[in-house]
Amino acid sequence: MSTKLTLTLEKEVIQTAKEYAKEKGQSLSELVENYFKLITMNRREIKPKELSPRIQRLRGIIKSKDKLDYKQILQEELEKKYGI
Repeated sequence: MSTKLTLTLEKEVIQTAKEYAKEKGQSLSELVENYFKLITMNRREIKPKELSPRIQRLRGIIKSKDKLDYKQILQEELEKKYGI
C-alpha cells in the first residue's frame, strides 16, 4: 500500500535529486523509497504477502549449493547502485 509523504527540502536538492532519478530511470518517489528501504533494512522484516505478485512468482526459482545471505547481497548491491 502506497501512502503520500510530504517533504520540505531545499529547492536545489530537489532539482539535483530529480535529475539523478531521471538518469537512473526512476521516479523521485522510487529513489526516496529505495533509500529508506536501504537505511531501514535491519529494522524491518519483509513478509512474503507484502511482495508483489511478480516477485512472489520468482521466489525459490534459483537454487544454490551455498547458503547465500541475500540481505547482505541486496545491501551491497543497493550501496553500489546508490553510492551509499
